[in-house]
Amino acid sequence: MAKAMLRKTRETRVRGGHPWIYASEIETVEGECAPGGIIDVVSSKGTFLGRALYNPKSQITLRMLTTKDEPVDGDFFLRRLSDACEYRKLICDPMSCRLVFSESDFLPGLIVDKFGDVLSMQTLSLGMDQRKGLLCDILEQIVKPKGIYERNDVPVRRHEGLEQTTGLLRGEVPDRVEMVENGIRFLVDVKGGQKTGFFLDQKQNRAAMQPFCPGARVLDCFCHNESFALNAAKYAASSVLGVDVSEDALEVARENARRNDLDVLFEARNCFDHLRELTDAGEKFDLVILDPPAFTKSRAAVESALRGYKEINLRALKLVRPGGFVVTCSCSQHVSDDAFQLMVNQAARDGKKRVRLVEARTQATDHPILPAASETKYLKCMILQVME
Repeated sequence: MAKAMLRKTRETRVRGGHPWIYASEIETVEGECAPGGIIDVVSSKGTFLGRALYNPKSQITLRMLTTKDEPVDGDFFLRRLSDACEYRKLICDPMSCRLVFSESDFLPGLIVDKFGDVLSMQTLSLGMDQRKGLLCDILEQIVKPKGIYERNDVPVRRHEGLEQTTGLLRGEVPDRVEMVENGIRFLVDVKGGQKTGFFLDQKQNRAAMQPFCPGARVLDCFCHNESFALNAAKYAASSVLGVDVSEDALEVARENARRNDLDVLFEARNCFDHLRELTDAGEKFDLVILDPPAFTKSRAAVESALRGYKEINLRALKLVRPGGFVVTCSCSQHVSDDAFQLMVNQAARDGKKRVRLVEARTQATDHPILPAASETKYLKCMILQVME
């Protein structure tokens, strides 16, 4: 088998369990390995470190699959996928979950979300993309879905030399798939919705706001398909207003509210503008939820992103009655926990508000985190109480 030898000073991170090896960390590649193939990874002294997916066109040239001297074949992927499924059965509702979370399930570049009896798949590395057929075969064997749909319409694929594409991979997939989250029935647009169709990573955070909802006046900004808003209504809020710029998303939101007989008002507005208007009008809420899309996809834009986060958090803090709560989130991977907390502190200072942290949360447990790879932890969620 071909092997990639690492540079002497670039072995520590890999030995510590990080799954990525960049082109600049490789000293030599010996032997022939086709792009997307399996290659041995060895230290500068020739010590075996593991096996990886190889893509010389990507800056992340090697994606570690295993640290064992074992065949990477059909049985290997069967074990990996079976392990991922068993983990979900243990820690979450396996009928609505992220079934496979890429590096965190030791299957780098593979994402599979499960909505009822339908799977939505992304193959974000060349090696996984080349094995789509095998992966679908195994998923059909162990999950037995009615259909598998490909949602590879994501720009990140270009870094692997891959085109964006969507389409049916196996079975049948309707335009809308029903899924249940926290006792609420949602229709999921697997074929055209954002990402893989639904934001599963916030499920446990939506449940965590239950104590603050009974009798509360709630504002949910950037609500998209209303997941937080409907949860708030289910948890006995007195009124819920969901705001999002996308009228198409809100049409799905209204349909889901009707299906669950929940009373939620939705408005198609720019959330930045509407937060300012509500503040100027002297409106007050008991609970304000901020779950915006990622404000940055790169480290270069972090400063600008933090300015955006600060603006909406400042407005939200001003809108909350004394003793009320703010649930504020960021899914921007490049914004660190410390930077996000500092931004909240600055917003509270500028808004002349005292806040205390009720709970700091992250992504749901079906999106596990590798301690050795900070990139696998991306979601920040802070529940704050606004004091007098």
